[in-house]
Amino acid sequence: MPFRMAIDIGGGFVDLVAIDEQTGQMIWSKTQTTPQDLAEGVKEVFQLSKVDARQVSQLLHGQTLVINAIVQRRGAKVGLITTKGFRDVLAIQRSNRRDIFNLRYKKPRSFVPRHRRLEVDERTLADGKIERDVNEAELLAACERLWREGVDAIAISFINSYVNPTNEKKALAFISRVQKERHPQSRLYLSISSDVTREWKEYERTNTCVLNAYVMPLMEGYLDKLTREFRQLGMTGTLYMMLSSGGVSSFEYVKKRPIETVESGPVAGVVGATVLAELLGEKNIIALDGGSTTTKASLVEGLHVKFTTDYAIERDEYSPGYPVKVPVVDIVEVGNGGGSVAWLDEVGNLRVGPLSAGAIPGPACYGRGGTQPTLTDAYVTVGFLNSEYFLGGAYRLQPSLAEQSLRTIAEHFKIDPVEAAFAIIRIANDNAAQLLRLISVQRGYDPRDFTLIAHGGSGPMFAAFIAEELEIPKVIIPAIPPGNFSAWGLLMSDLKHNVVQTMVTRLDSAGVEELIRRTYKALENEVMRIYRDEGITEGILLQRTADLRYYGQEHTIRVPVTGGDITERDVVQVRSTFEQYHEREYGFRLDSPVELVNLRVTGVVSVGKPRMKRWETTTKSVEEAMREERDVYWGGERRITTPIYRRNLLPPEGQLTGPAIVEEPTSTIVIPESFTASIDAFGHLILRRA
Repeated sequence: MPFRMAIDIGGGFVDLVAIDEQTGQMIWSKTQTTPQDLAEGVKEVFQLSKVDARQVSQLLHGQTLVINAIVQRRGAKVGLITTKGFRDVLAIQRSNRRDIFNLRYKKPRSFVPRHRRLEVDERTLADGKIERDVNEAELLAACERLWREGVDAIAISFINSYVNPTNEKKALAFISRVQKERHPQSRLYLSISSDVTREWKEYERTNTCVLNAYVMPLMEGYLDKLTREFRQLGMTGTLYMMLSSGGVSSFEYVKKRPIETVESGPVAGVVGATVLAELLGEKNIIALDGGSTTTKASLVEGLHVKFTTDYAIERDEYSPGYPVKVPVVDIVEVGNGGGSVAWLDEVGNLRVGPLSAGAIPGPACYGRGGTQPTLTDAYVTVGFLNSEYFLGGAYRLQPSLAEQSLRTIAEHFKIDPVEAAFAIIRIANDNAAQLLRLISVQRGYDPRDFTLIAHGGSGPMFAAFIAEELEIPKVIIPAIPPGNFSAWGLLMSDLKHNVVQTMVTRLDSAGVEELIRRTYKALENEVMRIYRDEGITEGILLQRTADLRYYGQEHTIRVPVTGGDITERDVVQVRSTFEQYHEREYGFRLDSPVELVNLRVTGVVSVGKPRMKRWETTTKSVEEAMREERDVYWGGERRITTPIYRRNLLPPEGQLTGPAIVEEPTSTIVIPESFTASIDAFGHLILRRA
């Protein structure tokens, strides 16, 4: 019985899903995240699954190690070597603020202090011509100085190396050779910008290279330990890591480019929701992932996952954050999850998040030392959560501790703790609704034209409230355990690699067809080389896209490009597609030349997608699935006696009328009075506004 297995690490829990490749049987397990050593949680959730390691043909992994290391500043001590005259690129950053009237704007502090940013004399021109080779004497002096500083990693980012990386590659070879000769006992991690991205913009490219170096030692140590642990258990299957691009790649590839996994965990949920939508005949969806620490959302139109060209870590209303130039699925998130702490601001207003109680100590109701009120404590207090059936009864929650944690807020507003709990829930729902507005209304999309697919531990609890607020007609709660849905999404993820080349030229330039054709050919050869290094030579689908803008604009829009030889007709079609996308995004077109900025190639190796199995239960009616009735506070003046159902007992084609609550081991589905729900033939719960 060979299994394909996926393990996803979240802020509060580690999730596992395994599928028998012969029978389609699905196994899942779940345990709490171990922040002190993430590998321990991975081992524990694997042991809980009781799957024989020798039967695992493929393991796919999603993690939060990279993003957490950056946010918590737990990475390596990094030095930067750059072109003479450019050591302050990381400090100068960008002058074009996102909000020029924001008086609380604060420039982010570089991950490399100035005394560890060193220069060498070399120069590559904008057209790729090498004016000066690397000065090896200066390079050696820079290395020796950084070694004396005790750096763990060095980032090398030369001006214009995105056009011609020759000098960077020479510097990499030189430092590697000197390292072996002079410091053979120590390990030095090296990252060059042209290996991470071949896209222009010196600050963004340099920062991406620095962050890649910053997490390299941590990621390599983690993956080596994980590999060793699984191999000792007898696992001989291939090991893959989730990339931020929505695909997966080998552990060896990720060790060199860990920054490509910066959003490794969340994107798996988007991939899974897109696959599910296709299976159910849905075209336009909003994927909503409500987790322990954050809520994530992504809009998918026509089953095409969107990618962002403007991703930054720690971006908020006061800071532009740290730009990262790697392919990232367009996900927007807010610090609003089950573990989010409710608090009073300086003027006494009630807030929820972004601070989270995390896995340790967790919400107060866990009974592990937490005292601050969280969204989970509010759910328990109003009666949405069954304290005896958390994770299917694996954990017993303590309602008295939940209510006690709410007393400070209740006393501040002179209300009952139950009313305080419902106020927390409403604010959390508003936070999540605003998140969906950001990815729909503010981008020109009407949420009423989309179906909401909600998953995660807390997503199904507030999905209906959001749908009511935004008038979304349909909500789908997957039959796959919602709390493990991102892990299931990992199993749906194809192998994927992306390469990019900046090539700024107008579409009406002479000979542009040949230039585009030649560049795409080189990029496609690069993708094939990466796959050959991973031992894959067949089944590779190459996809082309291009980033374009009107001449004189700053920002670009990404459009698909046809395969094969590029003709004059193809160039005309690219311009037409760009203008359609531009009008939809910004509401207008211009009678201006169109400029090509970046060419991109994505190589995809598809994995087999499982067939949907029909839902089978031992019960014949919805009434048989009802376990109890519970007094639940839905707002207003009194509690309402609410039927509580077990999801695994709900029969196909069964109908529910709100208010109702459906419980399952990984999540709880809240159905307000204004909704009806039905179970389709495959066990998905479909909520519709009455």
